[in-house]
Amino acid sequence: MKEVKIGLLGFGTVGTGVYELLEKNREVIKERIGLIPVVKRILVRDPKKIRSISVSPEIFTTSVEDILEDPEISIVCELIGGIIPAKEYVLKALQKGKEVVTANKAILAEYGDEIWGEALKRQRFLGFEASVGGGIPIIKTLREALIGNKIKSIVGIVNGTTNYILTKMLEEKTDFKEALKEAQKKGYAEADPTLDINGMDAAHKIAILASLSFGSFIKASQVYLEGIENIDLIDLNFAKNFGYVIKLLAFAIKHKNDIEVRVHPTLIPENHVLASIRLNYNAFYVTGDFVGDVLLYGLGAGKEPTASAVVSDLITAIEFSFFKKKPFIKYPLTFDEKRYKIKPMEEVEFKYYFRFSAVDKPGVLSKISGVLGKYNISIASVVQIGRQKKKQAVPIVMLTHEAKEKNVVKALQEIDSLEVVSAPTKKYRIMDLS
Repeated sequence: MKEVKIGLLGFGTVGTGVYELLEKNREVIKERIGLIPVVKRILVRDPKKIRSISVSPEIFTTSVEDILEDPEISIVCELIGGIIPAKEYVLKALQKGKEVVTANKAILAEYGDEIWGEALKRQRFLGFEASVGGGIPIIKTLREALIGNKIKSIVGIVNGTTNYILTKMLEEKTDFKEALKEAQKKGYAEADPTLDINGMDAAHKIAILASLSFGSFIKASQVYLEGIENIDLIDLNFAKNFGYVIKLLAFAIKHKNDIEVRVHPTLIPENHVLASIRLNYNAFYVTGDFVGDVLLYGLGAGKEPTASAVVSDLITAIEFSFFKKKPFIKYPLTFDEKRYKIKPMEEVEFKYYFRFSAVDKPGVLSKISGVLGKYNISIASVVQIGRQKKKQAVPIVMLTHEAKEKNVVKALQEIDSLEVVSAPTKKYRIMDLS
């Protein structure tokens, strides 16, 4: 039976997972597609490094040219991550006539138009299911199962690290630093978790999904971004008392002439399905014009789920290359850059949660509400807690009706300058996703 030769670029967590899956499920794959995928070469930095699995030393190479110039290798799988040198390797592989599979969200979110354009020019397959959502088949769902729909919106919990931290904070009444330490101890957070907690990882993912859904290339740098590093336990508790849960959500929403693409902590109702997504799980809530609402849920990262997504693309690449099963849609992607503009964040309207730190004395609430009224911000409900000690600032928590972001920014700047306010106001947006 014919073997399909594959080259792996990188042999870290995901790379070893892909190798293990292909070895362990070799007979299953052979039975299903009639071919045997075989890893011929693996690009590594140190061939002598002690690894968790047993691999023949002859497979390893430190030169990418050993893979790109090998005529027997028809599929290149990029699992290095980052921008440099991954972008260069992917483009070179396409130019050499290889089919390419990548799990690299960073290069697609910043240079996807160039990479997808090269694949289209060379008529090569480019698979990237593993770049978003780990083992959750969100890319194939958008590109195949929902191809007949106009996608109206995607709202997702797309980062397992931040979801784990927020879950632990709320359920175990711990602070952000302690929850982060536990996430790192369990392997759910990197030693340097910056890209997770500041929201950039989520921005990469929603940029890719928005580009796919709306046909207009969107870079991660165009995504409005707020992370979770400044979330306090007190706000998680207040939100719960109001019937909400705070999650880091990623949004891609299409309007008539523009789109919203943003990542920020958000209050969502406790009875909404996304509120039930706990720990390091991810979920994508997709709305199409005909299908309605669709939820995809599962592990969004990790060795086994991501390897599963990579191998799915590898098999599609085999169909494309060996069986000439070319998709009937433009593959990988073409874009109309003038189709939509991104709606400025300051023009978006939300309901809001505010927590003011104020001196507990008569007239404070009226001063705050007066400023809000000046900027057309209407109060829906208020909770004020009395001080425990003299001169101690007290929290005043408000929920508002819908207001424009730019008005809220101006109002809070004015409120925070009042003598009766002792600390910057905490602000979170509320989304009633019913």
